[in-house]
Amino acid sequence: MAKESFISKTVAITFVVMTCSVIAGMITMIILYKTQISELNPTPRPTFSTTTTGPPPVMRLPKYLVPETYTVYLQPHLYTKIIEKVNVTSPNQTLLFTGNSTVVFHCVQTTRAIYLHSKDLTIMDSSVVSLKDNARLKINEMKHHEDVSDFLEIQLNEALEKGKNYSLFLSFQGEMSQSLDGLYLSSYHADVAAEEGDSRERFLAATNMEPTETRRVFPCFDEPEMKAVFHVTIVHRIGTRALGNEQKSVSNMLDDYWQYTKFNPTPKMSTYLFAFVVSEFEQSSSSPHDRVDIQTFARPEAIKARHADYAASITGKILSFYEKYLEINYQQKTLDQIALPDLAPAAMENWGLVTYQEGALLYEEGVSSLLEKEWIATLIAHELAHQWFGNLVTMKWWNQIWLNEGFATYMATIAVEHVEPMFQMTDVFVMRDFQQAFEEDALASSHPLNVPEQEIQTSSAIIGMFDSITYSKGALVLRMLAGLVGKTTFHNGVKIYLRDFMYKNADQNDLWDSIQKAVEMDNGHTEVAKVMEPWTNQIGYPVITINTTNGEIYQKQFLFNDTAESEAKLANVTLALNLTRFLRNETAYIPWESAIRNLKYFDLMFDRSEAYLREQVTDLYKYFRNYTDSSTVPEDHSLQHSQILAIDVACSNGLPECISMASKMYANWMKINGTNTYVLYTLWTPVAAGGKKEWEFAWDKFQSTTDTSEKDQLRSALACTKKIWLLNRYLEYTLDPEKIRLMEVASTIYYIARNVAGQALTWNFIRAHWDYVSEGDAASLISGVTSRFSTQFELEELERFSTDYILGSADRAVNQAIEQTQVNIQWVAEHKDVILEWFEAQTA
Repeated sequence: MAKESFISKTVAITFVVMTCSVIAGMITMIILYKTQISELNPTPRPTFSTTTTGPPPVMRLPKYLVPETYTVYLQPHLYTKIIEKVNVTSPNQTLLFTGNSTVVFHCVQTTRAIYLHSKDLTIMDSSVVSLKDNARLKINEMKHHEDVSDFLEIQLNEALEKGKNYSLFLSFQGEMSQSLDGLYLSSYHADVAAEEGDSRERFLAATNMEPTETRRVFPCFDEPEMKAVFHVTIVHRIGTRALGNEQKSVSNMLDDYWQYTKFNPTPKMSTYLFAFVVSEFEQSSSSPHDRVDIQTFARPEAIKARHADYAASITGKILSFYEKYLEINYQQKTLDQIALPDLAPAAMENWGLVTYQEGALLYEEGVSSLLEKEWIATLIAHELAHQWFGNLVTMKWWNQIWLNEGFATYMATIAVEHVEPMFQMTDVFVMRDFQQAFEEDALASSHPLNVPEQEIQTSSAIIGMFDSITYSKGALVLRMLAGLVGKTTFHNGVKIYLRDFMYKNADQNDLWDSIQKAVEMDNGHTEVAKVMEPWTNQIGYPVITINTTNGEIYQKQFLFNDTAESEAKLANVTLALNLTRFLRNETAYIPWESAIRNLKYFDLMFDRSEAYLREQVTDLYKYFRNYTDSSTVPEDHSLQHSQILAIDVACSNGLPECISMASKMYANWMKINGTNTYVLYTLWTPVAAGGKKEWEFAWDKFQSTTDTSEKDQLRSALACTKKIWLLNRYLEYTLDPEKIRLMEVASTIYYIARNVAGQALTWNFIRAHWDYVSEGDAASLISGVTSRFSTQFELEELERFSTDYILGSADRAVNQAIEQTQVNIQWVAEHKDVILEWFEAQTA
């Protein structure tokens, strides 16, 4: 008998009963667990695909935690200068910053997990506390997600309860960026060393958070809809000044080396508006305003030379205009603006601390051009408009950033027209923004103003939204709506929009609803949303055709590159060219600027418009000859623009009188080392015609001058030499931030690409050094370098580039460049003979 036959019947029965009991118990536990879980109703973790090679399908933060306040304590450890005295040990410059943050949040849905953003930060300590009973919750696990979500995930042993408030404390350290994002290092050269042994080089710390860089500075809920109040303390070296979003409340010494500045709480705002600067900068006298203290900061040398005076003189006027026009006061007691040596965008609208590139804020009488004066006024007006459109009322998500940027562009025109009527900004706006928007929106690779939210998830996709469609088309659509419902009704609707959504977030439907209220208050009948949504949800613009025989009207989308009938083929190209023949009798700026802008395309494709434009501009140049030769300007502002344009067009197209004038001025400059505005306007001519001597003189001036206008003009002129070896040298200089600042790399390469001798060089160069050069404005870099592409070989190289390189935020720009190159190939093939024949006939 087998061994099993000896087990007693009793034991067997007992075993069966125990087994059944265990199974029943397990089932009961499972049922109870599921019941408890369903009652807790936890939000599941964001899930990520493990099979796709693209970005994770879930990129947004869960909505079950709502931040209310941040208390942020930050200490950049940099030295503002390096001591080089004998027998004194020079400090090692450091990029380290340390800090801690406490975010108080409200739990709206029970959960055991906290998700927020953190990037390139080392977390050293953490705690979660219930504010109801001050009990500390145990953290089970903390990890950074190794993907582009930048999620910091904190798993707790016990659940956060719905309806309660909690605080999350994190201490951390990181490194300041050298790529102009997040908290970054900037440097400049003082005119003289402060004391014996000091280097002229000075350092400062600044921030640039838009759109997704605040997570590099402290862990946060880094999405625009998650607004909060910020309590900020900055620890900085004695002798420096800390500026922030709000006015300082306390500033005291900590020891012999450090002091701290504590700022008043900010208004409720999005994380991307968080900002501070630590520097040795000084301020100009306060810009006049009856309620707000306005200060303009810059390098001490620039303040002493009064280069900030123009900005300071108009900022208060613009702010007062907006307050009266919008019937909502600026929400803070102070407004600081600062001219930074390094900043990726031209300016950034941080609430209470607006940052600018130096050339976008500083103006030197007699050196800076009139165009720069307009640019400064327009940019200040743009950033101040953001204090309402973007800061006070913010878009819900980045797919509708046009609500910020389109409004700021539109409002800036109105403000500058008010404070500087002689600039005639309404005319300039129509010319500039219409053409920019039309050029980009005639491509099938364009995008609607309101891109589907799910398509704009990664940081790269968000950055790609900051383009001409968002700014220029956004402004034009608002202008169109104002014309449709009436300016007064539109104005009233905008005021309703701002009042209803103060400190909140909105989308375009909220804007349509607000304007609809104003329409109905004025007894109008326009259905705003019905009319406007196609303009924001679709790409492109229509061509309207009217049959004058039978009165029929129809429309179709205009596309440059269309397999069916489209430029693009509705009229003979020589008809448009014939219209430019009136220029020889024209002195007004707007027609000339519009014509030159459009004729540039012919020059890019054929390089054959020089002789024609030389003939057209001759009389215009002679009209201003007496002014130009005596370095004076006419009183009429529009004519001042025309004079500048006449010099530029005449010299660039080889008019002998202009070339002679420019060469004479440049030679005189080389002798006496003086300068004036007209030397700067014509710099490129003698540099292009000259050799090593002329180029190196310009380069030495570029390195030695601290005047931003002069530096910008020189940087452009240096790209005009026809010497290939000098262009190659210049390109190599862009890889050295001591020679060419990172923020200037893209535009410098673009300047070189405009030069026929430099176009092929730049295309090879950016491919060889893409990782570095793409840290700047990669989209405009691609657009500029490929602007002459019109052959099948260039198209194939560009297509290969799009697959072989990590494009990041330049992805859409590359796709547009591919499409534009296809357009160019087709257009050249169809029009080359007739256009060349037309130009030859005009100059015979």
